[in-house]
Amino acid sequence: MRALLLWPIMPNSFWSYQETLDLAGLRSTNPPLGLITVAAMLPNDWEIRFSDRNVSLETDADWDWCDLVIISAMIIQKQNFRELIQKGVALSKKVAVGGPFPTSVPNFALDAGAHYLILDEGEYTIPMFLEALARGDERGIFRSPEKPDVTQTPIARFDLLNLDGYLAITLQFSRGCPFQCEFCDIINLYGRKPRTKTPEQMLREFQAIYDLGWRRYVFVVDDNFIGNKRNAKVFLQALIPWMEAHDYPFVLVTEASLNLAEDDELIALMVKAGFTLVFMGIETPDTDSLLGIHKVQNTRSSLIESCQKITRAGLQIMSGFIMGFDNERPGAGERIQEFIEETGIPQAQFSMLQALQNTAMWNRLQQEGRLVDGLGTFHQGAIMNFTPTRPVEEITEEYIAAFWNIYEPMPYLKRTFRHFMMMNGWRGKTKRPITWTEMRLFAAICWRQGVVRSTRWRFWWQLVAIAFAKPRLLYDYLTTLGVGEHFFSYRYEVRAQLRAKLADLKQKQQQEKASYQLEPVS
Repeated sequence: MRALLLWPIMPNSFWSYQETLDLAGLRSTNPPLGLITVAAMLPNDWEIRFSDRNVSLETDADWDWCDLVIISAMIIQKQNFRELIQKGVALSKKVAVGGPFPTSVPNFALDAGAHYLILDEGEYTIPMFLEALARGDERGIFRSPEKPDVTQTPIARFDLLNLDGYLAITLQFSRGCPFQCEFCDIINLYGRKPRTKTPEQMLREFQAIYDLGWRRYVFVVDDNFIGNKRNAKVFLQALIPWMEAHDYPFVLVTEASLNLAEDDELIALMVKAGFTLVFMGIETPDTDSLLGIHKVQNTRSSLIESCQKITRAGLQIMSGFIMGFDNERPGAGERIQEFIEETGIPQAQFSMLQALQNTAMWNRLQQEGRLVDGLGTFHQGAIMNFTPTRPVEEITEEYIAAFWNIYEPMPYLKRTFRHFMMMNGWRGKTKRPITWTEMRLFAAICWRQGVVRSTRWRFWWQLVAIAFAKPRLLYDYLTTLGVGEHFFSYRYEVRAQLRAKLADLKQKQQQEKASYQLEPVS
């Protein structure tokens, strides 16, 4: 079998970092770990070609060559996902799909013409698919409610990647999350019992990318790295000597719940292992809203004190915030801005609430008759896909103002400085080289923020202060300023998209009102 594996185009979004990537001469933030793990599960006698379309497009010759097209996707990629399915069908190729989006919304892929749906987790459903192919089945949907033992997951085919195109390489330690946030689909996709790989298994994966010459960011893409704290600590205790022996070749990033602040030992181990940044879903400073979405783990102690404790220990926080929860009080956008300023968090993944399929929120809103047509997606330019408890126009205007203000260059520069000055300045000694990629990015930052913009005097003063006070944090600090360049431009796109959607909504309401007024009275 000759299989062409495709990862669709990712539209510009919070996570795309497009402006920053352009400045650094890179193509994508990170590769599709799921798809290259699937590649490792396919038979050894298959011929495989892989294309991350965000890095380089496949060719017509690739389409002519293949017998089978395998496509994975997230919901934000749905447009190009549909186009690729339809192209494969039009070229008389068999098309198999999988990943988070078709698992949650299988009808989308079926309607587009996909022949095989390999859903849920591939360790169970890839063998089902291969058996169906061996039988000569022309179509099939392969599902399994069982959650696989990830200690049996093979090392992903990192050798298929063009490493020069990426900001970070992705690895995974665990799947699942023990919490039950109403809006989150992770517990439906991967369960509430975190399953972890063994430390030995993880070290083999680290060694694999090390041997390929990778020396930049490694994103451990667990939805909650500390979902199983005991196993996380065992892994970190094994990772620390490996990182020390290899002179800290990677900058580590992950996602974790805010209850990390309750475990001093775990924080210290993460810092010692080389983790520098952690994404945390704070969602909102409003306790009533947190309780309403069952995110009780964020209500046990002060959010600000928890964030500051983690930051002081040496971990930069990237946070997630959401507007539009039920019974949310007016002014939510301003309260989120105030929280971000007080904690000094530079990057805030900020969006309006969307109801995702396969979540408790989706089911509840469906029962209440509040869902609006359209799939939910955490995209900053998307309006809410359900009827909220306060006017959607009010929420959207608040959101536009807050997103715009958060990513004004001067406030971003100031709070990034405060955040890093708050941090413990320890970092493991590294021989990691500064490459042309970093030099390009840092030169662009100095030009834009230190010469062109009105931030120039603040930029140079802060840079000197960080260099003297926290020299080992200088790389992370400059990288964070570089990431800011994406948000400084992206906020214009978000504002334009939402303004257009508000105009469309207003026009639709006016048409409905006119139609109602013209209806004859019986």
